[in-house]
Parts: sequence; C-alpha cells; structure tokens
Amino acid sequence: MTKVALYNTKGEKKEEITLSEGVFGLPANPDLVHQVYVAQTANRRSGSAHTKVRSDIRGGGKKPWKQKGTGNARTGSIRNPIWRGGGTIFGPSKNRNYSKDINAKMRRKALLTVLSEKARGGKLVVCESLVMESPKTKIFCELTKALGVETSRTVGLVPEEKSTYKAARNVPKTRVMETAKLNVMDLLDTDVLLVSRDGIAQIEQHFTA
Repeated sequence: MTKVALYNTKGEKKEEITLSEGVFGLPANPDLVHQVYVAQTANRRSGSAHTKVRSDIRGGGKKPWKQKGTGNARTGSIRNPIWRGGGTIFGPSKNRNYSKDINAKMRRKALLTVLSEKARGGKLVVCESLVMESPKTKIFCELTKALGVETSRTVGLVPEEKSTYKAARNVPKTRVMETAKLNVMDLLDTDVLLVSRDGIAQIEQHFTA
C-alpha cells in the first residue's frame, strides 16, 4: 500500500493519504520508460535544420569550361559539392521526419511507472490545495519554499487551480500543466511532482478509466 504525506500551504504535515496501487504502485520498468521517453523527445523535434543540396544553389547552369584541353579537372557545374559555395552532401534536411510511433497502452503504462517511482522515491509532494486567490509569482514561490520544493518541478493542476498557472508559468525550473496532460518526458526532466489532493484524485480517475 502506497502512502504519501499531505501538507497544508504552510508546509505543515496534516495526514497521510493512501494512493491507488493501480496508478502509484507499479514496479519499475526502465526499458519501457526509456522507449517512451525517446519517442516523445523525437516527436518534439522541429526538424528545422536544413542545408542546401546542389539543386538548391543559385547558378551553375553553364559548364565552367570545356571538357578537354584546359588542363583542369573536368567539371559540369559550379554547384558541385566539392567547390566552394557548392551544395552540401548528406546535410540535415527540413523534409526529414523524426517522429516515432508509440501505442497508447505503452505510453500510459510508462507514465504510471514514472508516477510510481516518484511516489516511492519521495518525489511526489501533495498539498491540500493549489488554489490561489491572487495569481502572484511571489506567493507561488513562498508556497514551494514552505513545501521544500525548490528543485526543478512539474506542477500538476486541476481546472479549479487555473489561477496558479499564471503565477507559476514564468518561474525558473518549473513546468506547469493539467494533471490529465502529465507525460513521461516532463516528469523525468524535472525532479519533483507537485499536485494537490484534488490533483491526485483527477490523476487516479483519469488514468484508471
């Protein structure tokens, strides 16, 4: 049975809550987590790096000199890759697709595995509520300091806590998203997952449906 401490906004421990074994009690599966992480990073690549091949270089329509009789090596175009200013061989192309397919069951299981590791490793911090009356960055920073969450963190929010998004979105080392949109890449790239009691309920409801 997996349990985690529940803190108030002052960082005081109030009680322990029991987490769903189907979401926070899965065994480690590093191979699956690695496969999903690689796929997600690949799918986020923009693929914007691009070099020009010889057909993209301007000019070069005329043969620089005749084939024989000049003493020079034969060549057909100034766009030849071995010429200065010519095309590039085997350079990156914006037409390349880096995306990798990963099925939904694998993606879901990898996410639950990472959530389970966060809970076991003490990297899951649960607060009574993350609702903020005023979306002030200073208030959010005071909250994370009281909770001892000063390393890199992912903040999972429910719709009722949308004001916290405005307060946390510009804080360094912080990624903010809805709990229903948690993913392997963001959880592994940050040290701690910070959610509210309602966030835990939404995670368990969403990922066990």
